[in-house]
Amino acid sequence: MPSEKRVAIAGSDRTPLPGARRIGPADPGEIVQVTAVLRRRPSSKAPAIPNASLLPHERMHPTREEFAAVHGAAAEDLAKIEEFAHEHGLTVVESSAARRSVVLTGTVAQMNAAFSVTLDKYEHPGGSYRGRTGAVTIPENLAPIVQSVLGLDNRPVAKPHIRRKATGPQATPGGFPPTKIAQLYSFPTEVNGHGQTIAILELGGGYRTTDLRKYFNELGLTAPKVSAVSVDGGHNRPGVDPNADGEVMLDIEVAGAVAPGAKIAVYFAPNTDQGFHDAISKAAHDAVRKPSVISISWGGPETGPANEAWTPQAINAMNSALEDAAALGVTVTIASGDNGSTDGVSDNQSHVDFPASSPFALGCGGTKLTVSGSTTTEVVWNELAKNEGATGGGISGVFPMPDYQSQADLKLAGRGVPDVSGDADPETGYVVLVDGRQQVIGGTSAVAPLYAGLIALLNQQLGQPVGFVNPLLYTKMNPGSFRDITSGNNGAFKATTGWDACTGLGTPNGAGILRSLSGTAAASA
Repeated sequence: MPSEKRVAIAGSDRTPLPGARRIGPADPGEIVQVTAVLRRRPSSKAPAIPNASLLPHERMHPTREEFAAVHGAAAEDLAKIEEFAHEHGLTVVESSAARRSVVLTGTVAQMNAAFSVTLDKYEHPGGSYRGRTGAVTIPENLAPIVQSVLGLDNRPVAKPHIRRKATGPQATPGGFPPTKIAQLYSFPTEVNGHGQTIAILELGGGYRTTDLRKYFNELGLTAPKVSAVSVDGGHNRPGVDPNADGEVMLDIEVAGAVAPGAKIAVYFAPNTDQGFHDAISKAAHDAVRKPSVISISWGGPETGPANEAWTPQAINAMNSALEDAAALGVTVTIASGDNGSTDGVSDNQSHVDFPASSPFALGCGGTKLTVSGSTTTEVVWNELAKNEGATGGGISGVFPMPDYQSQADLKLAGRGVPDVSGDADPETGYVVLVDGRQQVIGGTSAVAPLYAGLIALLNQQLGQPVGFVNPLLYTKMNPGSFRDITSGNNGAFKATTGWDACTGLGTPNGAGILRSLSGTAAASA
């Protein structure tokens, strides 16, 4: 084969994880799977996202098939990637014009040659991974086509955003069943999410059907229909990682208790940049299950020292998949993190969590909810002094301020996170059943499925998806649609009147949000 001029993929540079030690080359015969993310077809403009002036009943969303025909990858681009794979001995496992993705497999030796990388084994305090340093390169003729190549490096990129009381996971008097939280937030009661599918993304752990049946039976509810979807070899594997099991069960039980009539599809993927991207993309474009809302409770610092998790190419690919979801009318609720304004980074600087920082995500922050008789009070969740976490939030260093925050006259230096909030303090958390044991769990992980359940209720009540709801929440809400949280801080940021980088617009009044999205004046409620 003649030598070919190669070009580095922008934003693909990698450095070792902090504290990682190279222990030798990766096994040259090890099978590796990667996803090449391609450009939209050259004739395509950016997908149309409904703007803030349009209420749900005024919006028109394309079908997934229509979207793919206009904004998917071009057939000739897919063909060029398949030709590249053939030349380098790689196997095309999957090729999707809609998702603009081609999944390739091959040995470490073949991947090293195809992408001009050196894959090594690394050990670090949290385990081991297959990694690389430097950039990924591709032939010059593919440079305009290929935007990202994900999966060569399989380091973990995200953590579940759950928190338990530091004294242990046993249920405490401060915990609430999700149905009580929904009641306190005035969620619509005349609908149950029927006709909707809630997608839940998981990067580990699993659920037991027996636990789900027992849990919903004790709540007096019929268990929702739950199905497991495998992405990139991910599977429903309860019992291997109790912490991840807690995340999976919390997500299903909260969303299912709020919207028991909805179907729930759990997309299990490996905890890698490839797995995370592919799970978002497959859920958004799933023409079989057709989810109307996606809940994500995993994430990691958007930026940080030594490029710990995200490369720019991975952030761009995931953000583009979230943009697809917005254009298709799929709402994506994402936890904003549980480590306050630093997001757990040790450089004493402020960081936001990704993918909650995506402008196409509904970033979900946390409060401490206290009930005394008929009185409820809420403050910013911040129990860092007890080692029980604090709501994530801040200003993105990657994404500029989106139009909807500009229209709300926030004057931010970048995308502000979170957009909304809900009860997240483990002291006042959610009573759930995990691996046969009742527990109280908090964290912004609980808030993402809480809002996903609310969105399912709203979609059913309105008769159409609210879709990309962020612009409407910032510009179309009647007074009282949110409870403004004005007390507390998450470290660098303080709660204040109006939007803030702790709890966003505040906590929901579900009935008020419904009236606003219906175009009904508050006075007529």
